Amino acid sequence: MSDQRTHSATTSDGVTIVGTVHGQGRPLVLLQGIIGDGDLDWGLLLEHLTGRFTCHLTSLRGRGLSGDHDDLSPGRLVKDVLTYVGSIGEPTGLAGWSYGAHLALAAAAQSDTVNAVASVEPGVLSLIDEREQAVLGAAVARTGELAADGRFADAARAFAGWPFNDEEIAVAEQAGYFEAAGRYVPNLLNLLQQSMEYEGPTADDPAVLGVISAPVAVLHGSHTRPFLIASAQYVADHVPKARVHQIPGAGHAALLTHPEALAAALIEFFAQEAQYSA
Repeated sequence: MSDQRTHSATTSDGVTIVGTVHGQGRPLVLLQGIIGDGDLDWGLLLEHLTGRFTCHLTSLRGRGLSGDHDDLSPGRLVKDVLTYVGSIGEPTGLAGWSYGAHLALAAAAQSDTVNAVASVEPGVLSLIDEREQAVLGAAVARTGELAADGRFADAARAFAGWPFNDEEIAVAEQAGYFEAAGRYVPNLLNLLQQSMEYEGPTADDPAVLGVISAPVAVLHGSHTRPFLIASAQYVADHVPKARVHQIPGAGHAALLTHPEALAAALIEFFAQEAQYSA
């Protein structure tokens, strides 16, 4: 029998952010990547985490069970995280993957409630070189073309072609990830556009990273893109209490291909931090 339930919090602009909640133990809020939703991204880790944590699989506005709104700017999405975390009412661990890894770091810089952060494969765009920028630009352009033709699953797959390797694409395809995430492609394209136009502080900024007081684990796959390995080290170099942890054999999508190894790394980190803070 499943013990799944939901938790929700309403933001200052009236949007209800919802997480599906599983397990028992210390609260751990898990932030999705840019393509899917909280359940799609973190679902495979649940069997490994729910015996130790109360896992909150939150979804961005316009995704999963969360309410929708036109404002998808990075600053607004960080406020959503802070609202949700604050509504739990006790110190909380925070983990984010890919885009969610950025949101987790930016939220931790503004929160006294977050007591430890796991940032999984954050991408620091200021480090991107011309070749990587061209690959990303082509992926975004193709995503838009396919979306305009109504081919939303193909559009989600096209965007994933930038950070995912071929093995990860195949695993995600077999799992039905792109079919499920296709409905979010219009939201994804809107989010990307607002992110490019945003001029406020982000987790790329050393001034943001430098004020994070919580301990941080920055995790990356050993087979991920070199840009993402450099990004992990950049974050660790600028957060006062941070360390890098590598997931052997994994690429960007360790949540889909190496859920047990990633869960083990999260358990080790959060258990260690709980011991130190006890």
